[in-house]
Amino acid sequence: MFDPDDLAEIREAKREWEAETLSPTLDRFGEREEQFTTDTGGQDVDRLYTPEDVADVDYEKDVGFPGEEPYTRGVYPTMHRGRLWTMRQYAGMGTAAETNERFNYLIDQGSSGLSMAFDLPTQMGYDSDAAMAAGEVGKSGVAIDSLQDFERVFDGIPLDEVSTSMTINAPASVLLAMYVAVGDRQGVDREALRGTIQNDIMKEYIARNLYIYPPEESMRLITDIFEFCTAEVPNFNTISISGYHIREAGSTAAQEVAFTLGNGIEYVQAAIDAGLDVDEFAPQLSFFFNAHNNILEEVAKFRAARRMWAKIMEERFGAENPKSKQLKFHTQTAGSTLTAQQIENNVVRVAYQALAAVLGGTQSLHTNGKDEALSLPTEQSVRTALRTQQILAHESGAADTIDPLAGSYYVESLTDGVEEEAFGILDEIDERGGMLDAVKSQWVQRQIQDTAFERQREIEEGERVIVGVNEFEVDDEPQVDLESVSEEEEQAQVERLEELRQSRDTEAVDSALDALREAARGDDNVMPYIVDAVKAYATVGEICGVFREEFGEYQPGSAL
Repeated sequence: MFDPDDLAEIREAKREWEAETLSPTLDRFGEREEQFTTDTGGQDVDRLYTPEDVADVDYEKDVGFPGEEPYTRGVYPTMHRGRLWTMRQYAGMGTAAETNERFNYLIDQGSSGLSMAFDLPTQMGYDSDAAMAAGEVGKSGVAIDSLQDFERVFDGIPLDEVSTSMTINAPASVLLAMYVAVGDRQGVDREALRGTIQNDIMKEYIARNLYIYPPEESMRLITDIFEFCTAEVPNFNTISISGYHIREAGSTAAQEVAFTLGNGIEYVQAAIDAGLDVDEFAPQLSFFFNAHNNILEEVAKFRAARRMWAKIMEERFGAENPKSKQLKFHTQTAGSTLTAQQIENNVVRVAYQALAAVLGGTQSLHTNGKDEALSLPTEQSVRTALRTQQILAHESGAADTIDPLAGSYYVESLTDGVEEEAFGILDEIDERGGMLDAVKSQWVQRQIQDTAFERQREIEEGERVIVGVNEFEVDDEPQVDLESVSEEEEQAQVERLEELRQSRDTEAVDSALDALREAARGDDNVMPYIVDAVKAYATVGEICGVFREEFGEYQPGSAL
């Protein structure tokens, strides 16, 4: 981007500055005694960046314009000047009725999208009365046993007026079917349904361990969802390929990008192998990233990820539709950075992380509540988290221009650095036979574990400061109000489930489950059969039970 003669002059001027201005100051005062690296130690941070650090950057090829390849500056021509990001707040409060109350509260407070958390039994495909569910019903999110619960969650909420994101993976097909069924009951055209299911089983094998079925069968469910949604629910994002949990498990920014895009490559290839056309399903893919503490590294990460995905889709898969090459993503602020100590500090952490997401061009954003290191967020902390986004949108100026940090010598250098490191990791994954084989051998997991171990060592030895934890501590912590789910609420959910089983048409349920079983054994797309089953009020556990019987379960410790 710079003339060679100009670069030579800048290089000489920098040498003079170092000798005449910098050196005397260093001799007298020195610098802080710490390592200057990006947040997870991925890259050294130089003292000063100049045009020489971006001398190899080609503006049109590497940076470009918003809405045009390589999408470094954003996937839409107007970005946040045209439309603000969707402001989502995670909610899932024990029971369906409580979640409906929280959803309505968030809509009244100005939230433009709903984000739904499910309890562990639901995420693992168990009903609330299953032995495996005891003590966990409603604890980490809403308990969903049947369409009846979903109808309660969305009572009075028109599905053609909201966008809903659901953090659900192994049973994603069942929860998507319930959403479609509620829309059908409301008389909403399926083309009007908008939202996202996470549906990312690869990252469960890598980072979260909330899987049910073996990989091949899980991939079959995912590609069936791709095919079904392309035809029936074209404005619903069929998968949210998630780096968030990879980063939460301890990865670097570059590893988060590499492993996330590696998973994306695996899903795209599986869909192509299943006979789907890349330009038909790829526009419905979406991504989910973490917004961590190092603002500038995070901005660079988002910019690099967009540029990389455009290259991958064109060069590896031959995508021609521009929408197939656009990496659209949701962001959540980093839960792993929240501390139980001095929880008010978390408000500041979340605000800076949200700023990074906005400067990086996110399409939607969830800001964590300050108390999420301790429990589900209270109504007050959720409101503060939402207000953080609204202040960013309307008072900070961060959304007034597109990609405001473009051209920064540091940010452009960081963007190139993240891309180079992430592509290097992807090359190694290819050498190991692809992402699935790299996960099977535990190579991916070991990379993350090694990084997490080193970070924890730095914290424990004081090399990395965590405010309020290993520095700037206080003796007495104030009491805080926390959300909780009582045993009585769990019992009430179980009783509602028992009443449903007694009142529904048992013959219709059995018939729908039998049809689903035959579809699972054959080659039919299972999604229409799941929709029929949920409309008959078959439960999450019963539907997942059919797949458990036909597909088997992945057993920890065995080969994937």
